Amino acid sequence: MSRVEVSIHISAPPEAVWDIALDPSRLKDWVTIHSQLHEAPKRALRKGDEIDQTLTLRGLPFRVCWKVAALDRPNSALWEGSGPAGSKATTEYRLEADGDGTLFSYANEFKPPAGLIGRMAAGALVGDLPEREARESLKTLQALCEADR
Repeated sequence: MSRVEVSIHISAPPEAVWDIALDPSRLKDWVTIHSQLHEAPKRALRKGDEIDQTLTLRGLPFRVCWKVAALDRPNSALWEGSGPAGSKATTEYRLEADGDGTLFSYANEFKPPAGLIGRMAAGALVGDLPEREARESLKTLQALCEADR
C-alpha cells in the first residue's frame, strides 16, 4: 500500500475550485496522468456516481473505475477505485477556505494486488512518481482555477 498526500493554495474560492476539480469532463485539463474518460455523468456528480477512465503511468495505460463514495460540496469528495488485477485505490479531495482562496488537499492510497509481492513490485515500478504527478496536477489545477477568475 502506498499513500500520497499533497496540498496547494489556490487563489480562487472553494466553489470555483470545486466546479473544475469535480467536473469529469475537465480531468484532461489538469490531471497529468489522465488519458481518456470512457464514461461519466454529464451533470453535477452525486454520491454513488461512477467514472470510468484510463490513466497512464510510466507509459503504461490502465483503466480505473471510480465510485463517488462521499460528497460534501464544496468541502470534500471521496472516491473508491478499482483497477487492473484487483488493485484498489481511494482518493480524497479536501477544500478549505484559506484567506483569499482555497487550500486544496489531495490524498491517494493505492493497494496493489498480490499482497507483499504486489506492494514490492508496485514500489519498484513507480517509486516517487505518484507524488511528483500529484504535485504537477495540483499546480495545473491552480493555474486553471486562477486563470478562470
